[in-house]
Order: sequence, then structure tokens, then C-alpha cells
Amino acid sequence: MNIKQITNFLESYAPLEYQESYDNCGLIIGDANAEVKGALITLDCTEAIIDEAIVTGCNLVIAHHPIIFSGLKKLNGSNYIERTVIKAIKNDIAIYAIHTNLDNVHNGVSAKIAEKLGLENCKVLAPKSDLLRQLVVYCPTINAKTLKTALFEAGAGTIGDYDQCSFTLVGKGTFRANENCTPFVGEIGENHTENEDRIEVIYPKFKERAILDAMEVAHPYEQVAHQIYVLDNKHQLVGSGIIGELNVPVEAPVFLKNLKLYMQTDCVRHTPLLKQQIKTVAVCGGSGSFLLKNAMAAKADIFITADFKYHEFFDAENKIVIADIGHYESEQFTKDLIYDLLVKNFTKFAVRLSKVNTNPIKYL
Repeated sequence: MNIKQITNFLESYAPLEYQESYDNCGLIIGDANAEVKGALITLDCTEAIIDEAIVTGCNLVIAHHPIIFSGLKKLNGSNYIERTVIKAIKNDIAIYAIHTNLDNVHNGVSAKIAEKLGLENCKVLAPKSDLLRQLVVYCPTINAKTLKTALFEAGAGTIGDYDQCSFTLVGKGTFRANENCTPFVGEIGENHTENEDRIEVIYPKFKERAILDAMEVAHPYEQVAHQIYVLDNKHQLVGSGIIGELNVPVEAPVFLKNLKLYMQTDCVRHTPLLKQQIKTVAVCGGSGSFLLKNAMAAKADIFITADFKYHEFFDAENKIVIADIGHYESEQFTKDLIYDLLVKNFTKFAVRLSKVNTNPIKYL
């Protein structure tokens, strides 16, 4: 089992293409072809984490937060980032980050919070747009099934929890082949009419090259007539935050006490409790203040996230409760999410949860 097999699996769950533009997800340090002896799962990668990896015999660290966000101009150990990188390289330890790409999938970081709180009927709070494309391709009716199968296998035709989705119109295609052609049907120099299907499928744009390649291979014609449309539709399974409901409304003070217990936090900073009961809950792991308006528009009773600044609490305007539970606290169960994914799908190497608390914030 090599590192690339592990990272390919993780990226099938949370594609790198879904990370934010400022982020630095993926294999940051190490050889993708190196054999995996053991993987250590952590929220942050620090010197202490590399020490733990050395002691436990793990040569792969999988962290939520990237150790390197921007380029390193020097590597002389002048700060913790450089020292961590140097120690990892010296000890042949690879470092992989799965950050905002895991934040942005519907079954990612925020979904784990929703699971801890017992939320139901969950959906992405702020779905992203400009992620989807539509392919329209014309094919002889007798070859349409083969072509659609190839498109589906390449990643087209998934809408929400449905796959192999397509739309077909039956019509007649006309063409005339010149002397440079080797036509699949028809004769050179003659007008030909063929029963054809107009096949339409939706796909995520990062899979476009693979889908077009599959189309070219499976299609019988020399020249494949097709169009690609840019869709403004929001991708309902990709975006920031999660909103869901409690099965039974809970008294607001009780909900906050439960929140503190379930999320294992020593402090919950919150705005005034506006309702007696909490029913609809919006959550976002990490720094989620940018989603406040989305939570308000979705009529959430409370918005749970981290890193709200003092003046940002006023933005609630007595329309929603803001509950800031701390950055580390909101994301700490991400380790369990990654761990569960790996142990359910791989048995040939050891997977360990880090025992190091990397939270730089302490409470009295």
C-alpha cells in the first residue's frame, strides 16, 4: 500500500478541486509512491505531531490544516512551520492536508458537527455555483446505450443522490462525408440521414477531460457533434456549512448546555437567547462568520461556528443566536471522520488518532 492509494481515496471523497483558492490541500511533503507503514490523524501538524509519528512508527501524517499555506522562502528552522517541515523530511514522514475540500463536501467537517448534535434533514447551508457543466452529444440510436454507459463510468450523470441520470431526445441527424472521411455510416459524397439520440448529462467540471475522452472513445463517429454548457446551478452537495433540524425542539438554555457537552468545549460565547426553544440549527466548522447571513436567510434559530469577532456579534440583530464554540473545538471530530473513512476501507496499515492536543488556546 503506497501513499498515493490513500490520498486518491481521500480525494475521491473530498476532491482537491473543491478546496478554496487560498488553500493548500494535498500531499505537501513526501513521495506519493512510498509505502505506508502507518498513518497518524491530526487536526494540526506541529513538531509534537512529527515526534508522535516517529514514536508510533507512522510515516504518513494526515492533517486537516495544511502546515504550509503559502510558499516558504527559507528553510532554516526559524519558526515552528520550518522546524516541523525539516523534522518531517529528516525522518521520511509525509504530510498530507485535507482542509477546505473536506469542509466543502456535504458529508464533511460540518456534517460531523451535525451528527454530534443529532440533526436531521441536513443539507448544505451555502451551496457553491460554477461547479457543474452540461454535455449535449448526438449519437446513432443503436450506439446510445454504449455511449451513456461510458459517460456514466467517467463521472457524468450524478445529481444529488441519484446517478446514471440523463435526458434523451430522438431525432434525425444529416451529414455528407467528403473524400477525406471514413464514415461509420453513409457513403462519401452522398447526403445521409441517421436516426440519432440527443443525449444530455450533467457533470462536475473537474471531471470534464475524462468525460470528453470517454465520449471520444465510445462514440462511433469520426467527428463527434457535441456542446458544453456552463451551468449557474448551485451544487447542492458542495458548499459551506450545514443546516438541519432537531427531532424534538429543545429549551434554549438546555441546548447550550448540551452543545458544550457534545462539542467538548470549555466556553460557548453566544448572543442573547431569542426563543424559548431551538429547532433549526446551522453549523460550520472553523471560521464561519461569513455564513451568518445564509443562516439567517435559512431561518435557523442558532448558528454554531467559531472565530466571531466582537463587533460581528452585533450582526445577529436579534434575529438569530450566534454560538461561538472555538475553532479547535468545532473541528476536533474531523479526526474521527478521517479515521473512520480509512479504517473502513483499508486494512493493510495501521491508522492512529493523534493523542496530542494541538489547540493553542487554553481556558482557565
